[in-house]
Amino acid sequence: MHATVNAQQAEAWNGYEGQYWADHPEHWDAVAGGLNAPLFAAATVTAQERVLDIACGNGQTTRVAAGLASGGHALGIDLSGPMVRRARAIADAEGTGNVRFEQGDAQVYPFPRGEFDVAVSRGGLTFFADPFAAFANIGSALRPGGRIAFVCLQEIAKQEWFTVLRSAVLGRVPETNAADPYAPGMFSLTDPDRIHSVLTRAGFAQLTVTPLEVPMVFGPDAARAADTHLGTGPVRFHLKGADEPTEARVREAVTAALRPFERPDGVRMRGAYWLVSAVRP
Repeated sequence: MHATVNAQQAEAWNGYEGQYWADHPEHWDAVAGGLNAPLFAAATVTAQERVLDIACGNGQTTRVAAGLASGGHALGIDLSGPMVRRARAIADAEGTGNVRFEQGDAQVYPFPRGEFDVAVSRGGLTFFADPFAAFANIGSALRPGGRIAFVCLQEIAKQEWFTVLRSAVLGRVPETNAADPYAPGMFSLTDPDRIHSVLTRAGFAQLTVTPLEVPMVFGPDAARAADTHLGTGPVRFHLKGADEPTEARVREAVTAALRPFERPDGVRMRGAYWLVSAVRP
């Protein structure tokens, strides 16, 4: 792995959390799969282009990009060794030849200058220790006139899935990080003014920030969705040292909270995002 400056994130995504995501690629791709169509509509990838997928996870979006860039290629980069290995295995099994994956920190990764036509990311650009430096580094990897398209979460209060699941686990409505709303994490780019500031300072232009609401599928039914959620790192941390009756009560609370969202095609809840696009002049 190349150098990293996001040590806390690297530790998390190369430990239990990263392995858990790598072990359940179908689950996480279903959770975020509703973002693929609007993301790639904004990215407008064409057949001969070179695509950079930042925070590619298990590689679904990188493989989508490779399919659109059938005469070009796609590179997926992620901090997580377990997910990069999973992404390579899936691509090999599917026979996707114009794709490759690298483990690395996009904030400091030594991208060849001007190598790519377009950069994309499905929700992974909010975890940087220094977002200005990170977006500048990503921009340097794009040719002049190259584009970036990504999605990031709106504020917590608009996230049906987050408030339902966290409230069931914690017994209260989750709060924002008032001390540092821009701290690295899922909700560091909820403010459109912040998005404009970061990307403009990093050298991008022609910014658009569009609200987007998508369904997020958390499992085939409430019980199995609860099982998967209780295995995530934040929930395991919250329940660390808890006895069996406490764990059982939390499981029952999460399952009950998910019941109203069961549909014939799975447990579906709303996610509110910003769809962002910009150009490197």
